[in-house]
Amino acid sequence: QVQLVESGGGLVQAGGSLRLSCAASGGTFSNYRMGWFRQALGKEREVVAVTSWTGSIEYYADSVKGRFTISRDNVKNTVFLQMNSLKPEDTAVYYCAAQTQGSSIIRDYDYWGQGTQVTVSS
Repeated sequence: QVQLVESGGGLVQAGGSLRLSCAASGGTFSNYRMGWFRQALGKEREVVAVTSWTGSIEYYADSVKGRFTISRDNVKNTVFLQMNSLKPEDTAVYYCAAQTQGSSIIRDYDYWGQGTQVTVSS
């Protein structure tokens, strides 16, 4: 059983930065595709960024390209999401997720964290 715990969310002004972390335990982190997702109030969950087990970047949503960076540390079993130039529309609960098998980049994730709130004020 894989456990994922996100941290680093908070309140920030537009144009500011936040760095989210997701610590994994209970599995072989280095084997997993890892993704960051977000869900804004009243909207469907959307994929934000995905990294392969090697750390290669597999996906960024168009809305975050050039502003967000996903990375991972397979020694520390942690995946990060550096968020710069934040906009009010980035306000959402952010979740990390692990995919232990499968080929889809944007779906079929097996394990999810509890989420961390990011609020960007204008």
